Amino acid sequence: MTDLDLSQYDIVIVDDEPLIGSALVQLFNLESYRAISITQPRVLANALTDNWPGIVISDVNMPDIDGLTLMNLLLEHDKDIPVILLTGHGDIAMAVQSLKQGAYDFIEKPFNNEHMLDIAKRALEKRSLTLENRSLKRELESQSTPGPRILGHSAGIKQMRHIIHQVIDMPADVLIEGETGTGKELVARYLHDHSPRSEANFVAINCGAIPETIIESELFGAESGAFTGADKTRIGKFEYANGGTLFLDEIESTPLSLQVKLLRVLEDRKVERLGSNKSIELDIRVIAATKVDLKALCDTGEFRQDLLYRLNLVTVAIPALRDRREDIGLLFLHFARVASARYHKALIPLNAEYTAQLVSHDWPGNVRELRNLAERYVLLGAEAAFATTLGQSDLLTSSMSLQQRVEFFERLLIEEALSANKGSIKQTMEQLELPRKTLYDKMQKFGLNRKTFIQ
Repeated sequence: MTDLDLSQYDIVIVDDEPLIGSALVQLFNLESYRAISITQPRVLANALTDNWPGIVISDVNMPDIDGLTLMNLLLEHDKDIPVILLTGHGDIAMAVQSLKQGAYDFIEKPFNNEHMLDIAKRALEKRSLTLENRSLKRELESQSTPGPRILGHSAGIKQMRHIIHQVIDMPADVLIEGETGTGKELVARYLHDHSPRSEANFVAINCGAIPETIIESELFGAESGAFTGADKTRIGKFEYANGGTLFLDEIESTPLSLQVKLLRVLEDRKVERLGSNKSIELDIRVIAATKVDLKALCDTGEFRQDLLYRLNLVTVAIPALRDRREDIGLLFLHFARVASARYHKALIPLNAEYTAQLVSHDWPGNVRELRNLAERYVLLGAEAAFATTLGQSDLLTSSMSLQQRVEFFERLLIEEALSANKGSIKQTMEQLELPRKTLYDKMQKFGLNRKTFIQ
């Protein structure tokens, strides 16, 4: 074997005795783990990738590279990867020394299958927790910088953040798709503020809010005398955003006559003011946003297909709030805290009834609607705020199962307790009357990290 795709496996066994490796693979496969056995240690050393979620079980005595040398090679690449060593009776002293050098554990041959499974299971759990902590650390680092933040732990938000961080330092144009109120401009600002262009201008323009008669001059600028009323030279949004980011919101509202000119500017990276023959070079990232299906508009002839192809080099889809219900409690708490600081009013925790309504509501206005509710809650109190916003039938008509509702409420209560206790595990345990292990297990289940709640 010369190539090894680690993404296909949870456990890699390295042993120069094929029979032992085959027996271990069979043992792990019976427990639904994806395992593979190899006899060449260098194959694994060359194949190891960043953040591989698996573990390694290696024999100590091998002719090419011994297990200790292999472990050191792996730990140089990833200091947290669990390596379990298989040792003979005479290797115990060396195995103990290997623990000091970073081995996760060692197992003496001949081994007990149940003991092997138990150690492997714990090693995989540790690996999963390590990678989760790394992810949260990266998220906290990105969220601690000035500017907008993208909050949430739902699968849709994690996927969105992953796409954003892949292109954040690249000059590629981006198309943001999302319903009204999902936060399209916030995502655009996040892209700008965390990119190398952050020191230059972020210029936003709503294409649907500007009359067709003046949108061209707004975008491209105009020389004095270019048209009636143009009594002085006007710098357009493209030129003003040069070196930075131009955000074109509601791009679907752009008139067809202007779409041709917009396409040319995007392709040539040059702009001409109205009434001028001089081209101005542009170093710019364009982020467009839409709340509708542009492909459907292309089919009806209301939007140019070539412009769509130019805009959607990278597409970022923002999930609707109803599709990320596990984030509702965190977002509400965030908005309520902001409102509490702004209006100098105390923040009173929600009771179970109002928490249930939060989770069960369908949120047609998405995050914007949730933010408005949080502000009214701080200003007017829960009864007045919720009565004007959420229907009493929301909880009864919710499509969530009983188990889903229980998990949502449980997560929200833990988040509230962690927040109230500023991330203190001890105080949270006492408030919720939970054993430490139970609290840790539930925090791991819901993807919660105490560091998120310290500030």
